[in-house]
Amino acid sequence: MIQSSKSESCRDDLSKLIEKAIEMYNRYRGAEAKAVLVSVSDCDVKVAFEGYFCFTCGVNDWIEDFKYVLEDIGVEADLYRVLEPEDFSELRRVGVFKIKKVKSNI
Repeated sequence: MIQSSKSESCRDDLSKLIEKAIEMYNRYRGAEAKAVLVSVSDCDVKVAFEGYFCFTCGVNDWIEDFKYVLEDIGVEADLYRVLEPEDFSELRRVGVFKIKKVKSNI
């Protein structure tokens, strides 16, 4: 039997926390914005945000709100980049969050 490395285990735990945060985010904001996990690495997390919020002012505020949901479950992160589509009428943005610290365990 092959054992997972510690890094893979930590990434799996982080993925579970991110999924929990996405569930919480979508529960309260799902009518306007829906979050979907794109990827998790040792250093950052990419989350796609889809919905009609893209047509409002403060588009990045909807994405930055995810940082505060992460904090609620013990993950310190910073939004350090928003990937914009070439066609601004597209209803999708990707937030890239830098993971600083994970305080809680699942």
